[in-house]
Amino acid sequence: MITSKPFGSVNGQPVTLYTLSNGTTQVDIMSYGATIVSIRTPNAKGEILDVLCGWDTVEEYQQHGGYLGAVIGRNSNRIANASFLLNQRQYQIGANEKNNNLHGGPEGFDTKIWTVLPEGEKLICNYISPDMEAGFPGTVEVTVTYSLSSNNELELDYHATTDKDTIVNLTNHAYFNLGGHHSGSIVNHKMKLYADFYTPVDENCCPTGEVLSVRGTVFDFTEFRTIADGIDHVPDFAITGGYDHNFILRTREHQLSLAAEVFCEQSGIKMDVYTNKPAIQFYAGNMMDEGMAKAGAQYHKRDGFCLETQMVPNCLAYPHLGSPILRKGEIYHDKTIYQFSTLESHG
Repeated sequence: MITSKPFGSVNGQPVTLYTLSNGTTQVDIMSYGATIVSIRTPNAKGEILDVLCGWDTVEEYQQHGGYLGAVIGRNSNRIANASFLLNQRQYQIGANEKNNNLHGGPEGFDTKIWTVLPEGEKLICNYISPDMEAGFPGTVEVTVTYSLSSNNELELDYHATTDKDTIVNLTNHAYFNLGGHHSGSIVNHKMKLYADFYTPVDENCCPTGEVLSVRGTVFDFTEFRTIADGIDHVPDFAITGGYDHNFILRTREHQLSLAAEVFCEQSGIKMDVYTNKPAIQFYAGNMMDEGMAKAGAQYHKRDGFCLETQMVPNCLAYPHLGSPILRKGEIYHDKTIYQFSTLESHG
């Protein structure tokens, strides 16, 4: 079931909040940024907890930034020096993190009002990005379809087409806290990543092009371990402030695979992440905007974590890491699923 209600306005344009419900879990999504605002799901005691960090109003999303719950585009993560070479032409795009273009820059998809249409049990979000918007070539039509299954699977289905060769690398920047968004630090969550390799970063937090094994390092989540175990011991702590790194998944191209499992012992809530994308950025909320948040909560550093499924960051500079180029006539199609359950349900 999908319901809707007004959720304020941006520059005079109305914003609508939609709610997907399967009778057990409810997911709120607003038309500004095609942003996930809340995920309310049962804990092990049957109590309903909102496991997504966010704010109460669209004005607060504009004021605080941080991309909480938003669709990221045209390019997720970082492009070094806010420029790229495509078809022998150099493109300069907006820098919004030192010299980097981060998450599409200051005019990213997170700042746009999307056209949203409920269709049966699916919520179809559409945005047309004009040629040279934010410096990117080509008119790109993007569709993100949200659906919520009876098994508490929140599916994000991404499609895009372009009339010129361009860059497309989409993700969602949801900040999760499986103890409830108001419950404080996430460092006691336990996580497993289906990734044997990670990409170390330079002084600008961009991958260096190296691909290193996680074995025997603080990046080894090949078995369940507590996030706190290594978060203050990453080798580039002065740059990242903790975990803010890309992991290369074991996924096969175009095949939906299990990428991550995370659970909170206190609430008993578990989240599994499935994707057909090649990489995932694990960000532990090291730079979270501190202050009042939705429902009277107050967020602090590391009160939420992100698992952003995507291409390897800055891979334009390193072709061996993949390519975010979408050619004219091609169809971009990726899928990510966040499934919620309780530890009891796993026996």
